[in-house]
Amino acid sequence: MAKTSSQFLCSECGWSGPKWLGRCPECGQWGTIEEFHEARPAAGSRTAAPGRTSRTQSHPVASSAARPITDIGTENISRIATGFSEFDRVLGGGIVPGSVTLIAGEPGIGKSTLLLETAGNVARLTAFATERNTVLYISGEESQAQVRMRASRIGAMEPNLLLASTTDLSTVLGLIEQFKPALAIVDSAQTIVSQDVDGISGGSTQVREVASALIDTAKTLDIPVLLVGHVTKDGSIAGPRTLEHLVDVVCQFEGDAETALRMLRAVKNRFGPTDEVGCFDMSGEGIEEVTDPSGLFLSTGNGSAATQVDGTCVTFTLDGHRSLPIEVQALVTKSVLPTPRRAANGVDSNRIAMLVAVLYRHGGINLLANDLYISTIAGGQAREPGCDLAIVAALASAAKSKPIPRTTCAIGEISLTGQVRPVPRLEYRLREAARLGFTTAVVPTLRKNVAVPGMGVVQADTLQDALAAILR
Repeated sequence: MAKTSSQFLCSECGWSGPKWLGRCPECGQWGTIEEFHEARPAAGSRTAAPGRTSRTQSHPVASSAARPITDIGTENISRIATGFSEFDRVLGGGIVPGSVTLIAGEPGIGKSTLLLETAGNVARLTAFATERNTVLYISGEESQAQVRMRASRIGAMEPNLLLASTTDLSTVLGLIEQFKPALAIVDSAQTIVSQDVDGISGGSTQVREVASALIDTAKTLDIPVLLVGHVTKDGSIAGPRTLEHLVDVVCQFEGDAETALRMLRAVKNRFGPTDEVGCFDMSGEGIEEVTDPSGLFLSTGNGSAATQVDGTCVTFTLDGHRSLPIEVQALVTKSVLPTPRRAANGVDSNRIAMLVAVLYRHGGINLLANDLYISTIAGGQAREPGCDLAIVAALASAAKSKPIPRTTCAIGEISLTGQVRPVPRLEYRLREAARLGFTTAVVPTLRKNVAVPGMGVVQADTLQDALAAILR
């Protein structure tokens, strides 16, 4: 008989502990901790579908025997294309057979839509395969009719895309073993329940058991699994931390609910880099990949004097391996309040206070008594220190009512002493700027010369020199 132990679990964030508390120490919610009995199955017992052997019996001893590393084959693994080049790049070139990928994100951000559209793409690409030409989509949150409605809306109607709606782990494993699909998608880990262990749905015990069973099935049958994961209020993945250690790839699907821009980031990847970012655009017809996100973060304009306005400056920030243009806009007005207002969107407000002080002390422009409004375009983030020079240039341009040419960008970090400091991978940013049509870049003093065709590089050692070059 399996032994049981009393545990206390928070229904809000999944925290578990040995004693009851009125307030959860993890999420701070009151009255969310409840007692449950965690069952500990005997060694070797795992959830098994009817007619399915246990996991300990499915692995022959010979398959786990140690072999010299020089005798192990080095043949390339054929990855599965998702139909999204952005998704494939984040994964390191596609989905690896037998891997388990966890996709986590806020509610309503588009996780299910992205994976359903991916399922349709894979089903379309594998329609003429000789074996494993089906894709299995298992939903524990929606019925088959609801999933079909969304599939018809986003254009994922494929005859070899199989839909199932269940919350029982044995049924999920049985379906995967029965159809042996080219790709299996489980939505989500927190809704699937195992009958072999105790605990509420989404609890640490259930999530750990579900993840272990799916990983074992994926490795045994060499079937890739995409697993949807929920997040807590602070943005971390719900469930035990071991969930992230068990899976092969962890991706965060991020975005602002007020904009259509979505970012897919690889937090952990055993088969590729972890600093890649994929850009997507959310619309009523589904999710579309954005291979060149330059136009999302820049306001429209043809570069003529008629379209130039004061208070705008463009910089280039790094997000993983990708260089993104960010347009910073600033508005400076006279304040009628005892304490001038500072409003920032997409920019760190504490950084703004520091840059205003440096601009007054080392740039000769006093904005301490003015209301300042700083924002970026289309939800872009200018929180990297390399955006300091563009923020200061936008403030100075707004204060002096002097527009900055739209073909000029500014890249650099500003110190408290008024120096313009170098930023990492500057040459990569300059090449992206030249590709987008920028002809002049104001940058820190370079240790070695950087030659970018079509780009005039102006080096500035101090804030005064940089402003003189930008506002000439």
